[in-house]
Amino acid sequence: MSKIRLQSSFELLITLSVGLSVLLPVVVLAFVQIASASSSLSTVEAQQAASSVASIATLVGSEGPPAKQLIELTIPTGVRYIYVGTLSNNVGHEIIFEVSSPRGLSYVTAYTPVNVSGDLGGITATGTYLVNVSSEAACPHQSAVACVYVTPVV
Repeated sequence: MSKIRLQSSFELLITLSVGLSVLLPVVVLAFVQIASASSSLSTVEAQQAASSVASIATLVGSEGPPAKQLIELTIPTGVRYIYVGTLSNNVGHEIIFEVSSPRGLSYVTAYTPVNVSGDLGGITATGTYLVNVSSEAACPHQSAVACVYVTPVV
């Protein structure tokens, strides 16, 4: 009687082992796919945020000084830094989000035809922030150039 129970337990153990060895790679593959999808979602959300700031900057810039607009900017996970103008925050034509992912750093960029400058580098935590977009006759970094200045509301 004991021999039958031992054989039954051993067969059950072998069946469970085979089942787990088949299931384990599927679970690992699912986790890898979820991580990749999350990274892609952060990049898409960063592109939407950059495009939003660029379109508002274009609108405010076309109106000229003293036009201003206050916007809500939603920062997705993975954003390390936000550059306005150029990668050195000088006057330029781009809004650049530096996004980190498991594959490394990527730069998400939105172009605007008006000169833009500002400092959104302090906004890196996930969340929603108020940002002031104002048209300036003289840019704070280069007084000889008119620009749209983008700063967070403190």
